[in-house]
Amino acid sequence: MRHKWLFRAQLIFTLLVCGFLIVPVILSALAGITQNFFLGIKSGVTLHWLGEVWQLYSGTIYLSLLIAIWCLIATLVIGVPAAYVLAKQNGKLARFIEEIIVLPIAIPGLAIALALIINYGGFRDFRTSWGFILVGHILYTLPFMLRSVLAVLSSTNFHELEESAASLGASFWQRFFTIILPNAKSGILAGALMVVTLSIGEFNLTWMLHTPETKTLPVGLADSYASMRLEVASAYTLIFFVMIIPLLIAMQKLSQKTNKV
Repeated sequence: MRHKWLFRAQLIFTLLVCGFLIVPVILSALAGITQNFFLGIKSGVTLHWLGEVWQLYSGTIYLSLLIAIWCLIATLVIGVPAAYVLAKQNGKLARFIEEIIVLPIAIPGLAIALALIINYGGFRDFRTSWGFILVGHILYTLPFMLRSVLAVLSSTNFHELEESAASLGASFWQRFFTIILPNAKSGILAGALMVVTLSIGEFNLTWMLHTPETKTLPVGLADSYASMRLEVASAYTLIFFVMIIPLLIAMQKLSQKTNKV
């Protein structure tokens, strides 16, 4: 009997916490499709605000997706081989290098952005391009890819598999693509999920690095809340959800399927 009441209390507490978190999101989304937020749904439902957001800020959405894709490619090219080397060495030097790579997580995004501006802000063409934001995103998201892949590789006995393949005459690249990558697939997918979602939603670092011509989705969202009607800003938030949630669901499903295999 006591356990039943404890379960019910925990369930009620969980539902209250979920409600506290989800209700504001729902209200914000509804505000983006109502004629007048202050009058509520009774003022009428409209897609006008969504169309206005697309007209004003579609460029920020495309740019965020472009940066996220290139950020994912860069972190895969850098992070997966780096995780393989660190997992293979597994010594004090490897752990030190790992901590150096992970260090940007502990540093505020504004500080990373300021360091990039101080060191590379003098290169005008680079400073005013979206590539400057991309570098910041790579520094910020690389640790998530590295740690995800490293955790998976460290939990598998890939050393023996690799040695067996080498004894049969497999080259390094054959071993890397047929043994290392398949064994690290779940870590790669988990890292990719974090990299893409963090890149699309990153604000602090991007706010310091962007220019009027290189606004990303979160920066445009902040701009809409500061300078537009609440309905426009809420419609922008709704578009953000529509982009992020299907991506999260798809990548989670893919990750679960990989784990079952």
